[in-house]
Amino acid sequence: MKKSDAIILFNKLKEYYPDATCSLDFKEPFQLVVAVMLSAQCTDERVNKTTPELFSRCKTIQDFADIDINELEKIIHPCGFYKNKAKNIKLCAKQVLENFNGVVPHTMKELTSLAGVGRKSANVIMLEVFGIAEGVAVDTHAKRISNLTGLSKEKEPEKIEQDLLKTFPKECWKDLNHLLVWHGRNTCVARNPKCDICPISNLCKFAKSKK
Repeated sequence: MKKSDAIILFNKLKEYYPDATCSLDFKEPFQLVVAVMLSAQCTDERVNKTTPELFSRCKTIQDFADIDINELEKIIHPCGFYKNKAKNIKLCAKQVLENFNGVVPHTMKELTSLAGVGRKSANVIMLEVFGIAEGVAVDTHAKRISNLTGLSKEKEPEKIEQDLLKTFPKECWKDLNHLLVWHGRNTCVARNPKCDICPISNLCKFAKSKK
């Protein structure tokens, strides 16, 4: 897709979803770290139903490091992959305490050194906690829409991200993931995209191919 068309696409999504923001509930930086970990292969809605009990039980990063692994697994069980997620949450908490003096770091290199935090998660944390848009978090929605519209032919999230960063001006990065997520949930749904009501169908390779 040409850069000029990509900007039009961005502006149309921005107009269509003016309230698009992060869907995960959190009050403290480490709470978002945990919520992002739980969101892997799980809906944000399910995560938000699970975290109130977890955040009530673990009020500090030290609490996350100290909580019994079996208790943690029981609380986060509804989010799936709970054994691996519990192990990462506890290890991540210990790493923040020991390596960063109990303060969640704010650079890509430091964040991705933490257990359970990949580039996508680091992008979300940097943006939502620190207001830093260094990249674009490519989740399942961003990946699907990037491929369908023709923004990227790549399949790997990091390669898709590089295509997005090359195509969109830096001032768009902050809102791009939110817009793609909301569009993926509400209109460009996985099983049957609603091309008939899509605000960007005239710019989308997939929608054009259906006509």
